[in-house]
Amino acid sequence: MRPIQLVILLVALGAAGGAGLLAMKIGTTPPPQPVAAAPVPSIETEQVLVAAKDIGIGASILPDTVGWKDWPKSGMSNGYILRSAQPDAVTDLKGMLARGPIMSGEPVRLAKLVRSDRGFLSAVLPQGMRAVAVRVNAASTAGGFILPEDRVDIMLVQDKEGSTAVAETILTNVRILAIDQNFEQSGEQKGAMVAQNTATLELTPEQAEMIVQAQQVGSISLSLRPLVEANTPTEKQARPTGIAVVKYGVVSRVTAQQAK
Repeated sequence: MRPIQLVILLVALGAAGGAGLLAMKIGTTPPPQPVAAAPVPSIETEQVLVAAKDIGIGASILPDTVGWKDWPKSGMSNGYILRSAQPDAVTDLKGMLARGPIMSGEPVRLAKLVRSDRGFLSAVLPQGMRAVAVRVNAASTAGGFILPEDRVDIMLVQDKEGSTAVAETILTNVRILAIDQNFEQSGEQKGAMVAQNTATLELTPEQAEMIVQAQQVGSISLSLRPLVEANTPTEKQARPTGIAVVKYGVVSRVTAQQAK
């Protein structure tokens, strides 16, 4: 083989080898680089006393109805019972009554509890309100389906001489505190509690006078309001000026002062 042919062969072999190495580098995918995991921020917690199950109005606080639960410190609120401050709270609160419903998992607040040796109904009443009992039966309480915490309109029904009875709505959006002596429907009872004797209403002092007077001139009937309207603001009622009394076919308005 002549020298020039040898040189050409060597150059060709070198070019082929270089091309092969380049192809191998292009076809090879470099291994992925490990990505450092982002540090998880630590959340500071504190043990808070919460309801272990739903606690209804008037229900007693018992060891199996409350328990300690880790709670983020950033979500703390005034009134929470902390284990670090009151380690014996489960024992100390035993027997106290719930002034309002406490849902399962909800932190327990002292403001929602009352000692069982005090009058419970007086503790449930907001400041400035009065509790007044009215005579009722199943027919005058929407067939017995009116329950504590419902909202009702109150109608006065009077017999008009020689004609049919006359009904007048005298109060609206009134809260029912109790039916007979039941403050809340039993969790095991799925049906309604049939009212047999009394319904206890939450009223202002002026409304209380009107209701007492109304029971002297006629019978009281309760009209159940929809649940969706329970928290709907209603027009502010004017101070009651009396009740329309039907006598000998003549309608007159009698005030509480006149009735005394």
